[in-house]
Amino acid sequence: MKIGMILDQEFPPDPRVQNEAVSLIKAGHEVFLFCLHYGSQKQKENIDEIQVRRYLSTNLEYKISALAYTFPFYKFAMFSKIKHFILENNIEILHVHDIRIASAVFMADKKFKLKVVLDLHENRPEIMKYYPHLTQFPGNVLISPKKWKQQEEKFIKKANKVIVVTHEAKREIVSRVPVADNKIAIIPNTVRKTFYEDCYLSAEIAQKYSGKFVLLYIGDTGLRRGLVTVIKSLKILVKEIATLKFVIVGKNSSDSVLKDLVHDLELEAFVDFEGWQEPKLFQSYITASSICVSPLHRNLHHDTTYANKIFQYMSLRKPLLVSDAIAQKVLVEKVNAGLVHLEKDVEDFSNKVLRLYHNENLREELGNNGENFVKNEFSWEQTSKTLINLYNNVQS
Repeated sequence: MKIGMILDQEFPPDPRVQNEAVSLIKAGHEVFLFCLHYGSQKQKENIDEIQVRRYLSTNLEYKISALAYTFPFYKFAMFSKIKHFILENNIEILHVHDIRIASAVFMADKKFKLKVVLDLHENRPEIMKYYPHLTQFPGNVLISPKKWKQQEEKFIKKANKVIVVTHEAKREIVSRVPVADNKIAIIPNTVRKTFYEDCYLSAEIAQKYSGKFVLLYIGDTGLRRGLVTVIKSLKILVKEIATLKFVIVGKNSSDSVLKDLVHDLELEAFVDFEGWQEPKLFQSYITASSICVSPLHRNLHHDTTYANKIFQYMSLRKPLLVSDAIAQKVLVEKVNAGLVHLEKDVEDFSNKVLRLYHNENLREELGNNGENFVKNEFSWEQTSKTLINLYNNVQS
């Protein structure tokens, strides 16, 4: 089957898109990937046998994409590109990544009447409420998360199959959209075996954190990710853990808030802002750590999704400390791979760190549990079987 994946951004990187495409290719399908470029990438390229087809976009198109469900400009800008993509590559089924471009896909598909798989990477309408530009004028007037949710519900009904990342996400959709349970498949963002089997380990990073008790966070550092809680806890923890280091691998436009807090609390010696690093270095940072954290604030989005980082952490045998955002709480407690703290609760976070610090056997037990879970049940090679099965049955 010739599968046409639709992604309205540059590729690479996008681990979920790449993982899904590679698995479908190994199952005997051809995958053509529609994506965008801004003049610096090849129009056609094969990556891991994915037949990448890039369409030229502009900064103006990128900006109006935020208004996709306020004005129809973005839909019409993408429509002709998608139509060309379908015709040029004789696409037999469409796989849409997220909802921003979904309206243009369904518009283009009116002529072709292809089956459509809608892949919801996240609860976009809910998480939009926390975007800084939507909390102030003119974004708070021009962009309506309510309208995005209405569109999402329409697309869920129109699609032939829907993919979500957690059981919690599926339950949330079924609670508000009249849709058959078997229409929605759950495919989490798990890690491929190569992540933990083919590790590149940096001697420089190992040396840098040798002898340190490292709390590690990898990923976007927006304030809703909970890093303020961790930083405030350091004021308590450094009194008992002289070798403590909080290592942050990632960044966000709000990092100045975090850095100002570190400065105000006089914690510069205990926090390393590493910024974005090459993904090949993630294993080195994880291996050098003592506890890996995911201190997410609770909201409807975080309660129904997993951060991919927690599986990366587990695969390398590290104990977790995560907030009580529902999806990650349920998973971590089920597997017994870490401890759970109350969101935004500095004292509870600190107490849980100290419990792990003083109990090396507990850290080892939790780390082993997480590693066994990922390797035996929750690697991409295991969870992607649901995707293959979906495509085996979507035409029926």
